[in-house]
Parts: sequence; structure tokens; C-alpha cells
Amino acid sequence: MSTLDAAPCPCGTGRAFAECCGPYLDGHPAPTAEALMRSRYTAFALAGRHASAANHLWRTWHPSKRPEDVTPDPGQAWEGLVLTEVVDGDEDDEAGEVAFTARWRRGRAHGVLTERSFFVRRAGRWVYFDGDVN
Repeated sequence: MSTLDAAPCPCGTGRAFAECCGPYLDGHPAPTAEALMRSRYTAFALAGRHASAANHLWRTWHPSKRPEDVTPDPGQAWEGLVLTEVVDGDEDDEAGEVAFTARWRRGRAHGVLTERSFFVRRAGRWVYFDGDVN
């Protein structure tokens, strides 16, 4: 087991990365919209430190909304995630919403991203569709 696998997952659950978002970054489908949202945050947080981060973002972004380049910026440090609301998005749902606040830092600048993310099922897998940023 690598040091990263044993470390607390960046998504904030308190579980080890290997037992939390790690399998999703490695290609396993997330069972809920919340799990996918947490794994996408983790992919951004691990930019440059996990080989599958950009691939995970690509795979889990709805093709009609996905930008050409989804490579996370390794200069952007994501420092904390707090979920504020989860609406639907369970294993039997076809759509869900996850509202969150995420802290970031880039050099000496820092800030907060607040978003309500919208997820849908596509071919049986959860994908990020779009989000409203506040």
C-alpha cells in the first residue's frame, strides 16, 4: 500500500484514500452522486500526484458539457471540502444535486468555491452534468 493509499482522503470523509475515492479514480463507478462529487474533488486535489486524476475527470464529465481540457492545474491547491446539501442521487435515482464549499489556494492567493453540482446517470454511471457557481 502506498503512502497516498493510507493517507486520509482529500474529500473529507476521514477514511483512507484507498477505501474512499481511490477506487473511483482507478475506474470503478461511484454508486451515488455524492460519491462521484467527492471523487471529482479528490481528483482536483491530487492533481500531479495521482496518475488517474485527469482521466477520472474526463470519464465522469458529461460529454455535452465537458471542456476540451480537463487536466487539473497542479498549481491550484484544494484545501478542504464541505458538503452543504445532497438532493437525490442515490443508487436508484437518475439525477442528483450536491451543494458544496471548497477552499483553494494558489501561491499567496486563496478563496472559496461554492457550487451546486448537477449529476445524471449516463449508461448506468453517474456523471457530472453542470453546476451553478455562487
